Amino acid sequence: MERKKFLRYLALSPLIPLAMKLNALKEITNDFEPTEKMPALFIGHGTPMNAIEDNRFTREMKARGKAIRTPKAILMVSAHWETKGSLLTKQELPPTIHDFGGFPKKLFEVQYPAKGSPWLAGETQKLALDHHVDLNDQWGFDHGAWSVAINMFPEANIPMIQLSLDTNKKPFEHYELARELKALREKGVLVVGSGNMVHSFRYAEMNGPDFNASHGHDWAWEANDIFKKKIEANAYDELADYTKLGEAVQKAVPSTEHYLPMLYALAMREEKDKLEFFNDDAVGGSFTMTSFQIG
Repeated sequence: MERKKFLRYLALSPLIPLAMKLNALKEITNDFEPTEKMPALFIGHGTPMNAIEDNRFTREMKARGKAIRTPKAILMVSAHWETKGSLLTKQELPPTIHDFGGFPKKLFEVQYPAKGSPWLAGETQKLALDHHVDLNDQWGFDHGAWSVAINMFPEANIPMIQLSLDTNKKPFEHYELARELKALREKGVLVVGSGNMVHSFRYAEMNGPDFNASHGHDWAWEANDIFKKKIEANAYDELADYTKLGEAVQKAVPSTEHYLPMLYALAMREEKDKLEFFNDDAVGGSFTMTSFQIG
């Protein structure tokens, strides 16, 4: 899809005139207390062990959490909740989900007791004017969500809701949905995408006993650099149509679940927002921890 056509598609839905959208957004967000615009983040979450280990990646996550003005709430988009249709958690007390195996008992004992926010879930649902979102009380916080949150906000004192990845949507539709939610930034809500830009178990290999040691295949570094350049250039149409970005990217994104949270974070970006990369390194040969902050 050509860039101009793509951007026009994002702005003008055939279902709802733009003026009606803007009025609806204004009406909905009047119920939120305005704040200084919050940043948005994409976090390369890596191994679940990052929830309990002290390493260069987790130290940077902790530093980011301390540097950011305390949000009123968090909207988390994790690679580890895929559903048919888009869902938002609505529980008052979402459970901590240990959706993995083969790790030490200490990791299974971790709890992240942050409260949910049924009210925020409902208001966020209303913002999705062109993409239907349902509320869900059967999920909670999976490890893609709590392994990041426990580093950034270890006191678990900030309400958090989680948005699923709809497997029926194409990448540009995920981006379009996220654009509808960007008003949350102006209401004290921190939007966080949790995944990995490069994530391929097929080519994974250890380089010594430390999984987090710097190690990446040439194609993994190539794909990572391609993604960074496209992000810097605001080439969201090309990132959404990533299968056309070459062989290295094809290896880097064999499935979309760890890639899509990046598009949700990118969709929060406005023209004047500062962009900063961090944790920009490869591990395990075929994973990159590259993260970024917008605003």
